[in-house]
Amino acid sequence: MARLLLFGGKGGVGKTTTSTSTAVGLADAGLKVLLVSSDPAHSTSDSLGVQLNSSPMEVEGVSGLWGLELDPEARISDHIPKLTESLGPLMGGESLDMNASEMVLPGLDEAMAFDELLKHLENPDWDVIVFDTAPTGHTLRFLALPEIIEKWADKIIKMHRVTGGIRAMMFGAKDGEKMKNELDKFRRRVLHVRRILCNPDVTRFTLVTIPEKMGVNETVRAHQALAEFNLPVSGCVINRMTPDLDHEFIQTRRINEKSNIELLNSQLPGLHLHEVELKETDIHGLELLREMSDELHGSISVGDGLGPFTVGLGLDVHRGTWSEGDDVLLHLPGIVREDLSLRSEGGTVLVGINEREHPVPFSRPAKASEVKAKLENEVLRLTFPSE
Repeated sequence: MARLLLFGGKGGVGKTTTSTSTAVGLADAGLKVLLVSSDPAHSTSDSLGVQLNSSPMEVEGVSGLWGLELDPEARISDHIPKLTESLGPLMGGESLDMNASEMVLPGLDEAMAFDELLKHLENPDWDVIVFDTAPTGHTLRFLALPEIIEKWADKIIKMHRVTGGIRAMMFGAKDGEKMKNELDKFRRRVLHVRRILCNPDVTRFTLVTIPEKMGVNETVRAHQALAEFNLPVSGCVINRMTPDLDHEFIQTRRINEKSNIELLNSQLPGLHLHEVELKETDIHGLELLREMSDELHGSISVGDGLGPFTVGLGLDVHRGTWSEGDDVLLHLPGIVREDLSLRSEGGTVLVGINEREHPVPFSRPAKASEVKAKLENEVLRLTFPSE
């Protein structure tokens, strides 16, 4: 399972620049990186100077970097068609006391984004996934979604029972149970994604802010809210620091900014804080992104093996896959034996992770029955037969 690096904060503070430059730096260091954005404004495409879409595509000029922009709204009907179908009768009833707006689950778009993200996260072909999230409030809505679903489902079922006589004649008596089952199935999947997000062996969250009082206050509140869900926050990037110039106005701003940062440091003492000065120009294009990566992380060094490798901002990463002679090692934190399967097809060995299969890279054809598998310390070691 790839390391997931989340970057979040209020809108307009430089999340896209921070996340995109980090992804470019990690790929330049020799890792296979997937940069994911859920920003409907397509800022990630603008930052890279390429047009991303909803499928991973290679980023020209950066070997090892792929990018995609999620479209959660377009995937809602794909992910929960049965839920939509089962709610159809209720949505069309004119006698209901509930408005159509109340039928929309807060956090549903975010759930679709994170659910799609999980598919890539469980693919051992990726080493790191960097996620340029929407503003932090969207992440918090997703984290609270399981409890919202539970309350929402109770309301729906209660409504169904009140109007059950007429609706049983019109739509069948099993509609209520059908809706309850679909909602519960979706809720369990969201809970699974939330467990992944809150696992420090898999996920790290970096807050991004600016050195203004409102930005600092919102960052402290965001950290407290994320901590309530045990989401592992390790660092904070403070963008747009005023440069040290010999001018009274500039020096006054710097004094105020330093005071705000001291407040941030006192409120969040365990975080790795990193200050970034305001630049002369917007940061777009690979050259400037590489400069920003150097400023954030320094020289990223990735050696042999699975890792971990320290990359700055309180972050470390692993390789997803590594070969040692007849052995192939897969880094799978949070995975248990029951989540894994192994089979072969046409000489290619396929490892199944939560029912999604991935080809294991090996130089020779092999049968799954000939491969020895051992899961230990979050590493799956597959030993292939010798020549």
